[in-house]
Amino acid sequence: MASPPPIPPAPAPAPAPGTSITQSGFTITAIHQPMLGAQPIKALSAALGIPIPQEPYGDNLVAIAHPASGWRIEFNARDALDRVNKEAADLHVVCAESWEKVVANMPDIRIGTVKGYDWTFSTDYRGTLTPGSPTTPRFEPSAASIPLDLLRRADPVLFQPAPVYLFADDLDDWGASMLVVKVRVMPARLLLLSRFYLRLEGVVFRLRDTRVYVEFGTGEVLREYTARQEGFGEVEKKLALTRDDSLLRDPGRLPELLDRLSKLMPVVEHVMERVVLGGGEGSSKPEG
Repeated sequence: MASPPPIPPAPAPAPAPGTSITQSGFTITAIHQPMLGAQPIKALSAALGIPIPQEPYGDNLVAIAHPASGWRIEFNARDALDRVNKEAADLHVVCAESWEKVVANMPDIRIGTVKGYDWTFSTDYRGTLTPGSPTTPRFEPSAASIPLDLLRRADPVLFQPAPVYLFADDLDDWGASMLVVKVRVMPARLLLLSRFYLRLEGVVFRLRDTRVYVEFGTGEVLREYTARQEGFGEVEKKLALTRDDSLLRDPGRLPELLDRLSKLMPVVEHVMERVVLGGGEGSSKPEG
């Protein structure tokens, strides 16, 4: 079997380890740091009870805070990995025949742990909410939707740091597993996207997206979680029909592939939540 394309390298860290901006009462922070060293990896693995991905960015984070209400959401590697199944990978159920082929050719280091934890590092992480006080507003289920028409407007971008990698792993050359967070702040609103991507060669593709949308004028915050999944062969067929199958072999076109997968693959889980924190005032103020 031909080897899958390698994981594209993470972009170089931003010039400053942490940058932030305050806009209409909300403070948005992005921190880029190098991969963890050997000792922090060992400590993190011990704390979580599972092995750690090959590329752990344990000091990276993206956070959105509303100091007036005490509300805050953060995306970090430790909490994301803590959502990984610590008992077993579930792919033997989803794609039994293909999964058995993978296991049959798996290096010994993986064979011994297939039933010990989900070595694809699949996570349903939706961010870490700061407890705050008893009066801090909480997310509640909602039928609202993120206003895509407003996001398509050509508004000025006040803050758009480089993508923040939380972890990545090549699954012993069987594919790719990674979690990356992006954020874009405009004068009237912001959008954060946390995307988990899994490609297990010959078995399955997964996308698990968490979007956080903030409308500054009203203080409305929407959090949308969408999980998509489909067998590897089905995705290949769909891409071939649209003459896009070359995307699978070109690591330089990964962003394009992810965009196509988000439109091609069926939704297997969808959750929408909403909280209103109160409208903010004031202009933007870069920090850091």
